[in-house]
Amino acid sequence: MSDCLFCKIIAREVPGSIVYEDERVLAFNDINPQAPTHVLIVPKRHVASLSDLTEDDDEMVGELVRRAAVIAGDRGIAAGGYRTVFNTNRDAGQTVFHIHLHLIGGRRLQWPPG
Repeated sequence: MSDCLFCKIIAREVPGSIVYEDERVLAFNDINPQAPTHVLIVPKRHVASLSDLTEDDDEMVGELVRRAAVIAGDRGIAAGGYRTVFNTNRDAGQTVFHIHLHLIGGRRLQWPPG
């Protein structure tokens, strides 16, 4: 997607504070962090929202969730707890239409989130 911010970060056309990369997944620090740890984990393949996923994407979504857990462990927040969030479409707060998992932690989080 030529106008997708996350695709541009993946392609290194826009800078990002990258914390992990492999052939299918990229993780980078959120530019507007809501907690001491706020990392976005994205698939390198463009998918606009969770609503666009198919059964063929099950493994990819699992990779995003598993990578979030590994990063939480690496950041030392796994034992205390962390939150993972997919915002799906505008009413849920999705602003970049490339699926991404928020990993948020490093402080006590409130519920409901808002």
